[in-house]
Amino acid sequence: MLQQFVACPAGNGIHAAQMSASAAFALRQRVGVALTCAAFIWCAPAIAAKDDDGLFDIDKIDLPESTSAKSWVGFVEFGAAYSYDNPAHWSKLRPRLDIGRSGRLGDGVKWKIGARADVDLAYTAGNDFYNADVRRDQRAGFMLRENYLDFRAFGLDMRVGRQHVVWGEMVGLFFADAVSARDMREFFLPEFDQMRIPQWAVRSEYFNGNFHAELLWVPYPSFDKFGRPGADFFPMPNLVPGQQPVINEEVKPARKLRNSNYGLRMNYLWNGWDVSAFYYRSLDVNPVFVRATTGGTDTYTPLHDWIHQWGGTFSKDLGEFLLKGEGVLTYDRRVQVSTPTADGGLARQKMLDYAIGAEFALPGEGRMTLQYFERVHLDPTPGLLAKAHEPGWALLVNKKFGGGWEGEILGVQSLSRSDWMLRPKLDWNFARNWRARFGVDAFGGNRSGFFGRFGNSDRVYTEVRLSF
Repeated sequence: MLQQFVACPAGNGIHAAQMSASAAFALRQRVGVALTCAAFIWCAPAIAAKDDDGLFDIDKIDLPESTSAKSWVGFVEFGAAYSYDNPAHWSKLRPRLDIGRSGRLGDGVKWKIGARADVDLAYTAGNDFYNADVRRDQRAGFMLRENYLDFRAFGLDMRVGRQHVVWGEMVGLFFADAVSARDMREFFLPEFDQMRIPQWAVRSEYFNGNFHAELLWVPYPSFDKFGRPGADFFPMPNLVPGQQPVINEEVKPARKLRNSNYGLRMNYLWNGWDVSAFYYRSLDVNPVFVRATTGGTDTYTPLHDWIHQWGGTFSKDLGEFLLKGEGVLTYDRRVQVSTPTADGGLARQKMLDYAIGAEFALPGEGRMTLQYFERVHLDPTPGLLAKAHEPGWALLVNKKFGGGWEGEILGVQSLSRSDWMLRPKLDWNFARNWRARFGVDAFGGNRSGFFGRFGNSDRVYTEVRLSF
């Protein structure tokens, strides 16, 4: 029997439990943060450097002849976020270590390994703002990052193992990046390279002049992490008024070869135009919430559907600006509808997601990107909760200043629901390999919108990172 969670009200980010931290817990929390920061700052340089007795000098491990390895690389970081809407609370107090290494195994074979580990003191047992399920899910994490082998076979470049496969990237949101699974527990707020979850895959690539093709097989897919009901950014489905909602635990497909994903991508460089096209057949990384009604209770179960996606990207440097765009046509993805007789409260749709943008250089060391995007339901069914056309726009401005300072502001707005996301941030590279970041993540507008539903999750944050 599936574990069940009592649902929160739809789309408003209100938590099942409210914060009532005692003074003792607050003291323990502050002491824990201080000790953790001190330990990370003190120990990280020692681990990254070669010590005299060789205890931590991994570079001195004997490797077979014809085998070579680069030094360990990565970063150690402490991030803190404070959600300031009522009730105010700490939503992140997280030290994180991301580490990896690469090298060669004889002639023609390369390897890479990597892992990430973190703990989050905002989700410790003494903090009763979040319910027990949320605390268990987010207080600690470990992830294998990229771990693969590269080699040549049959005239193709092969990569086998856990890897990132990025087929598109625009500002603020994902569009044609169909392969990547993502950690969505902080919505789209982290850097995309930290959000992406690698896939266990076999990728073969063919190069011939300006032509490039790749064939992809994902035998054991990864899926989005979206947290538990009561978390700040849980994607609560639209609920039926008057019904008691219950959210089941996610049901993931069995790890069998018949549940493999596969795809083909080709791109060509012609007269400065970099154009690509792809097909991808997969179990959707996003879950759909299938509704079952019993009396006055609606039970929602997150499942993953089979979908088919055709897409493409393009880019061209036009001198005054860089023009780029991407789009993906998705078949068989189910979406919520209000029709009472709909199977599971869902209907299959054919939808087009696309974005087109232009990047301009600004005086000094700066850049500005302006982007238009839209989701189009090509066969809108009766009772569709989304609009047939859901357009929006995004603006990113980045500027470097003296003394290692760099500022950026990102704004994204839906033009159909008038909800928005605003993200200013300031980076300070105050020493070699050190970076401090200060920022605000704010949401507003229509509370039923894609961004406005998180209007209670506005936050200020800071990060300190040492790269090695």
